[in-house]
This record gives sequence, structure tokens and C-alpha cells, in this order.
Amino acid sequence: MKLQTAFFCILLCLTGLLSFFGCSDSEEPSALSLLNVSYDPTRELYQALNKAFVEQCDHEGLSGVVVEQSHGGSGKQARAVLDGLEADVVTLALGYDIDVLCSQGHLIPADWQSRLPHNSSPFYSTIVFLVRRGNPKGIADWGDLIHDGVEVITPNPKTSGGARWNYLAAWAWAERKYGSEAAAQDFLATLFSHVPVLDTGARGATNTFIQQGKGDVLLAWENEALLVLRDYPDQGCEIVHPSLSIRAEPPVALVDANADAHGSRSLAEKYLNFLYTDTAQAIGAAQFYRPIRPEAAAAEDMARFRPLAMVSIDDFGGWSAAHAKHFAADGIYDHLPRKRNP
Repeated sequence: MKLQTAFFCILLCLTGLLSFFGCSDSEEPSALSLLNVSYDPTRELYQALNKAFVEQCDHEGLSGVVVEQSHGGSGKQARAVLDGLEADVVTLALGYDIDVLCSQGHLIPADWQSRLPHNSSPFYSTIVFLVRRGNPKGIADWGDLIHDGVEVITPNPKTSGGARWNYLAAWAWAERKYGSEAAAQDFLATLFSHVPVLDTGARGATNTFIQQGKGDVLLAWENEALLVLRDYPDQGCEIVHPSLSIRAEPPVALVDANADAHGSRSLAEKYLNFLYTDTAQAIGAAQFYRPIRPEAAAAEDMARFRPLAMVSIDDFGGWSAAHAKHFAADGIYDHLPRKRNP
């Protein structure tokens, strides 16, 4: 009996030591793996960033790190996380989609956006027009999108963060051009009457324009438009910069509740901080995103970013105000006529 008791005590001590040093088989994989739930057009960006992050971890002696990705329309991705998709970090298209993880899911704190520099947005983009070879419809600015016979491709603002940036950029231009909110709403109603199909996300809209050949102009993230020029040179598409666009800032955040449950908080924080390093900023520019620290990027990469007049989400009172006014149930977007332009 004494021998059995001694053996049992030794076994308990060994178990405690393994637990203390994090050596159990069940803990190590979760602590070395992350799930980044992102929005639609960031596949190529995070493939490059994840590779560089894993290489940096290896160099620092932290081997075996794995970063997995999930992509889709930003609003749909936020709802998936609320419904149980166990993201350690989210890198979504707009701040509102991360806010709901606090207000509805209690997964992150209310001050999440102040935890990282530049409102937790390590890169930004803007909205441009992608047109067919030779710009046969003569698209030069927002007003040209509602000319007879012009078909516009944009995703659905109910599910796509990129679509909301498109909508707000168009609204800002129309309000300045015509001088009133009522006129801006009329312009948006006419604009959406020129949209033959509403995809759920920005990448889906790009595929509709490029692969299915629908539409005369694609309202696109600048990074997505530049990617099309690189990957589909045979299409002969051209980028048109409107007279006014919007500074589109896709933020990033730690999902505290999930990261703590997975034991991955330190790795997730390391990953998010990595996005602000010189290495990551240069990768962002090479992948067609405007870095917040342009001095870290190659000059040839920065040369592709044309100066452009932009409004910001602050001009709309922030994302909570913009969502309530334009995109919430019974908001302005819900009241736009669904009449199809012949």
C-alpha cells in the first residue's frame, strides 16, 4: 500500500510539472496556432504576411507556428464569429463589424480599437473604378455611373464591408456635388438601379466582373483593382480614379475570449504587432495596400498609389452613426428603390 501511495504521489507531481511547463500534447498545438478570420480580398495579403510571420517565429526559436485563414464578406464573417467560428484574431473590412463582437458577442472589450496604433488599422486602401479595355463607356467620375446603358458591379452592403465603403464614397461625392442629403439619396437610388447583381463579398463581385464578364465598371478596393491588373493582364482592364473617394481602413483585433480559451493570446498579440513592423508594412505595399508607414515600403511599390482626395469615416460620424443611418434595418439603404434600370 505504501508503495502504491508513493507511486501515485510521483505520478501527480509529474503531471503537475508537465502542466506547469506547458508540455501536454493538448496545449502545445493550440498555443502555436492561430485562426485569422478576414474579409474577402485579403487572401493574397495574408498568405504573404503569414509566411513572413512564421519565418520570423522560426528565426526567434518558436517553431511549429501555424496561421490559418478564413475569408468572406466582412459582415458575414463577423456573424460567423458571433455564431461560434473561433477566431483568435479578426482582420475585417470595417470597424463596425468588429464592434459587434463586443456589443453582441462580448468577445472583445469596448476599447479594442485603441489597443493598436492608427485605430488598429496597419494598412488602408480606397475605392476606385475598374473599367474595360479602352474605357468604352467613358467612365471618369461618379456621375458617369448612372448614364444610360452603364452596368455597375458592386457587392451587397448588407454583407460586404467593401460595398459599404463603395456606398459611402458615392454618397460623399453626391452630397458635395448636388448639395443635399436628399439629392445624395436620389443619386444612390439611381446608382443601384444600374447594378445587375449584388454579390455577398468584394471578391465575388470581382469574379462576376472578370470571370463572368458582367458589367461595364467594377467599384473596387484599390488593392483588388491593382491585383486584377497583375493577375489578368489579358483582360486589358484600366483603373479610373474618381475625383473624390474614401479612406478605407480595415482594422484588426484580438478576439480576447477565444484567444484566452485557446491559450493563444501571446501568439495572437505577437501576430498583430507584427503587422506594424517594417517587414509587414513592405509586404502590404507589395500586395497593393497603402501602408501607414510608407517609408518602410519599396519606392516602386509606393509609386503605384496615386494621390487622391478622400473623405474618412469620421466625416460620417464614425461607423456606429454611419451604420445606424445607412445600413441598419430600416436605414437609408433599405429604402432605396429596387427598380432595375433598363
